[in-house]
Amino acid sequence: MVLTVSQIVIILFTDGYSGILRRKKFDELVSIIKYIVGVLIFSLVCLFVFKTSEIASRLQFGTTMTLFVPISFCFRQLNKMRIYRFRLDERNKRSLVLVTGRDCVSDAMKKLSDPEYYHEYFVSKIILLDGDQEEAYDGITVPVIPMGEEAIRLIAHSWVDEVFILQPDSLTFPTALLDSLMGMGITVSYTVTSLNDGRWPASGIRRIGPYMVLTDSVLHASTGQLMVKRIMDIIGGLVGCILTGVLFLFVAPAIYRKSPGPIFFKQERIGLNGRPFIMHKFRTMYPDAEERKKELMSKNRVSGDLMFKMDDDPRIIGSEKKDRKGRPAGIGNFLRNTSLDEFPQFYDILVGKMSLVGWRPCTLPEWEKYKRRHRIRATMKPGLTGMWQVSGRSEITDFDEVCRLDKEYMDNWSLWLDIKIILKTFLVVLTRKGAK
Repeated sequence: MVLTVSQIVIILFTDGYSGILRRKKFDELVSIIKYIVGVLIFSLVCLFVFKTSEIASRLQFGTTMTLFVPISFCFRQLNKMRIYRFRLDERNKRSLVLVTGRDCVSDAMKKLSDPEYYHEYFVSKIILLDGDQEEAYDGITVPVIPMGEEAIRLIAHSWVDEVFILQPDSLTFPTALLDSLMGMGITVSYTVTSLNDGRWPASGIRRIGPYMVLTDSVLHASTGQLMVKRIMDIIGGLVGCILTGVLFLFVAPAIYRKSPGPIFFKQERIGLNGRPFIMHKFRTMYPDAEERKKELMSKNRVSGDLMFKMDDDPRIIGSEKKDRKGRPAGIGNFLRNTSLDEFPQFYDILVGKMSLVGWRPCTLPEWEKYKRRHRIRATMKPGLTGMWQVSGRSEITDFDEVCRLDKEYMDNWSLWLDIKIILKTFLVVLTRKGAK
């Protein structure tokens, strides 16, 4: 137990895994030795403080250190090989948009694809700072388009994890472009910038291929914080999947009895940085709900048609049944009011497509209608709950207010804030506040 806790502490408060995929074998060996020495020192301090040092002998610590180094070295090398093979598939890489001048395109693409470097990205588009029309380059198959409103629109409605601005010395730095990208919440890396401009605080220096770049992002979190958040998601996802299995035994017959068909509702939604994924819910609507939605758009309570919410939605299973106060009382309404329909999303959390806390993922048609200022929501993973859910939920009908709450969450993000939102969510669900 002491050794396990010591490893977690060393991982969280050191950079032992930073740049691990670029390390040579000798550097990896040195890093492992430093790591195990840190673990053993911390373990000895803990045993001394708690006066339990007699439970571990010097032979035990010596054996642990001797065996850990070669075993860990082998496992790390094997895991690197697995990751490299996994990254050969572009679907598992990050989508990178290159912004540069016409004369730099060929050389930049050659360097960005240099096999000497580990590539976790693929170039999905190239935008020319000094171009006025689409151009073609030998050996380059991705779109090469000129800078302009159409290029920014494509970025806003495409899967883009990061934009890399490779600034030629002969061209003016695209300040307006950077303002637009940061306004959309897109991570931006660039090779040349004014370090004294407070609007774009560089969060780190790293490499993209052979280039040293400064990186800007609206969401700043350490590796340790992100690791703890992911651990919380995995634990929550496992517990939630178990509860979902229990609920299925009762919910499935009730849904099928009122509306024969699939028990689960699957829909393509927009996730982190605009990447589409399939979200799961218990089905609460009749099978023709999407077709009937067009007829009901005039009754949407959310302005701008960027989300769809209406009172007494006739598409909900059993909504024709009313209680004494004339309110819908079907099985679909019950699942929605109690948020039980959301439980299958614990599977999406477990596999990493969603998080326990984040923004509510939108549909593809809604995504297409987003303005640039709305795109910032996709900077983080979508969540099962979030600031909107604990601040009014369906009572909030202004989509800009929803985005403001999501932006507030990002600006003030911490692990403690996640915990507070999760606790508030339990209260909101139990009281059914804002549920419709």
